Amino acid sequence: MSTGGSQDDEDTFKILIATDIHLGYLEKDPVRANDTFVTFNEILDHAQKHEVDFVLLGGDLFHENKPSRKTVHSCLESLRKYCMGDRPVQFEILSDQAVNFHSSKFPWVNYQDRNINISIPIFSIHGNHDDPTGADALCALDILSCAGLLNHFGRSASVEKIDLSPILLRKGRTKIALYGLGAIPDERLYRMFVNKKVTMLRPKEDEDSWFNLFVIHQNRSKHGATNYIPEQFLDDFINLVVWGHEHECKIAPFQNEQQRFYVSQPGSSVVTSLSPGEAVKKHIGLLHVKGKKMKMQKIALETVRTFYMEDIVLADHPDLFNPDNPKVTQAIQAFCMEKVELMLDNAERERLGNPRQPEKPLIRLRVDYTGGFEPFSIHRFSQKYMDRVANPKDIIHFFRHREQKENNGSDLNFGKLVSRPASEGMTLRVEDLVKQYFQTAEKKVQLSLLTERGMGEAVQEFVDKEEKDAIEELVKFQLEKTQRFLKERRTEAEEEKIDEEVRKFRESRKKNTEEEDEEVREAMTRARAHRSEDTVLVAASSDEELMDTGMKSTGDSDDGLPATASQGRGRARGRARGARGQNSTVRGSSRRGRGSTSQESASSSRTYKPVSVPGKNMSIKDAFRSLKPESLNSSKSYSEDIIDDDSDLEDISFVPSSKANQRMSTTPSLSKRGSQSQMSRGVDFESDEDEFDPFKSTATSRRKK
Repeated sequence: MSTGGSQDDEDTFKILIATDIHLGYLEKDPVRANDTFVTFNEILDHAQKHEVDFVLLGGDLFHENKPSRKTVHSCLESLRKYCMGDRPVQFEILSDQAVNFHSSKFPWVNYQDRNINISIPIFSIHGNHDDPTGADALCALDILSCAGLLNHFGRSASVEKIDLSPILLRKGRTKIALYGLGAIPDERLYRMFVNKKVTMLRPKEDEDSWFNLFVIHQNRSKHGATNYIPEQFLDDFINLVVWGHEHECKIAPFQNEQQRFYVSQPGSSVVTSLSPGEAVKKHIGLLHVKGKKMKMQKIALETVRTFYMEDIVLADHPDLFNPDNPKVTQAIQAFCMEKVELMLDNAERERLGNPRQPEKPLIRLRVDYTGGFEPFSIHRFSQKYMDRVANPKDIIHFFRHREQKENNGSDLNFGKLVSRPASEGMTLRVEDLVKQYFQTAEKKVQLSLLTERGMGEAVQEFVDKEEKDAIEELVKFQLEKTQRFLKERRTEAEEEKIDEEVRKFRESRKKNTEEEDEEVREAMTRARAHRSEDTVLVAASSDEELMDTGMKSTGDSDDGLPATASQGRGRARGRARGARGQNSTVRGSSRRGRGSTSQESASSSRTYKPVSVPGKNMSIKDAFRSLKPESLNSSKSYSEDIIDDDSDLEDISFVPSSKANQRMSTTPSLSKRGSQSQMSRGVDFESDEDEFDPFKSTATSRRKK
């Protein structure tokens, strides 16, 4: 990008791009605890030195969904050090910020806040590691956003339909439409794309003059039939896609031949797995955008711990290793030591040229011992490198390929043998284990009321998001729905007929996956609401105990003098326990009545009329028999109230808020446009001999109508 002339600076966006920083990864490791924090400081230091307009992060800023206090403190410290200052921000926002930052209590960009001085704004979407969870659906990025240190965008308000509204930026004569989509389970997003439930809104005024930049955090490589997002799903009017979640660094923009847009995959800034993709040199990108032209400048990260990886196949060295030799194991160990020493020498030479690199490298040697060889002791081998390698316990990894048995003439029916796909087993999830267990379990432990899919997702919520009431609420919700179904069908109170109707109802629900997903969402909403009410009840009871203790402690002394501290504590504690026992019925009654309120406040598009909930230990048959004839007759008038929110508007305009009116003069309206109606457009690029630039020819990048 040409830097000569002030006009270029006035019209050129400079954007620092990074993804998957994973703050807090291995923070308790004695050697690698500070790796993520040091590299994050280097990234922000590059942003400050290059005087970028803003930093764009592609998700997974934090490694844990609930980061530790040390991790949050270190992040706040870095953001305050590098992103605050008096340097003015040179671009303006034209879109309605109340729409762009709808999930925030302060729906405007942080550098326009009068209470803080921001010199480098940061825009970030959430990833799958730091996604919103809990009763209020909050994530760690919301803490940074509330503190005014980061702008969290790309959060979808609905799980049924997604409308991506861009942040419209303008600097001089250059205009950027910044789209973002935070991490969503790949299977769900895949289904939404197939069902045309994802729409990207475009500015109505001069839509071809905008540079369209899209940030996404999903699987790019195929891990299963629907466990990824194909690039063909994205609209073809996009100019550049910044793809997060994939850790291999492929930051040089690569053009999709079908959609004609470019994809940049920055990769992670820290090694989180000892895999070949992580061994690629780590980079961040400095993106220059002027008009419809762009250029990506690669910036190597110098503080990333060096990672060397090599594979050995013992069968490829028959002259060195003979399985029949009794001392072959010692020979293999000596050969592996030689390989490790060679990698350590290479790491030392690289570190001498860069003093900012950590001293101890990461070393990985994968040994394929197929062919009758035996592995040696990894623990003894690791002891020799405790002071020289950052991962001494993981240096050696033995593996072998499955040997195919020769056909010895036995009567085997090979038609019954089903080959297992290569992608299967690569991603092991809790819901898959639950589903597999119930499908292969004995008949007496099979599910008769619940479905494997719903139970699996409830267990996944319990494990990953710590939703303690997820399984219980799912059971209650599906039990209530089944009872309503039986009452509507007016089934006779016979065990066989009830079991048959329940089986039919369960099979119909298994076929309707969308309705089942909706049930799980409803149950999770109820679980979060219950947890919020429990928190309020605990806080209220604590306040009552404190008030009761304070009032009664004043009368402890008969003389009107203050009692001693030990006496006050003892009496207050005893009476607090008594007060707690007396108030248990009040709290219990409010707890019983919370089921209907959580249903009414659930954020689902389908609402159900409240019904009586049976006792916790009451079976379906007992609950069914306990119903009076009047209730059966009255159940005929029951109906489900379906609320349809899927109204399509041809024109959607962003009306700026009162605070936004003070900051902007014009707010372009947006319209829903499909890729088929796209007019011919092109992206022009300039060449630079020093940097990678695949965009020398503008004619090849123009799109035909």
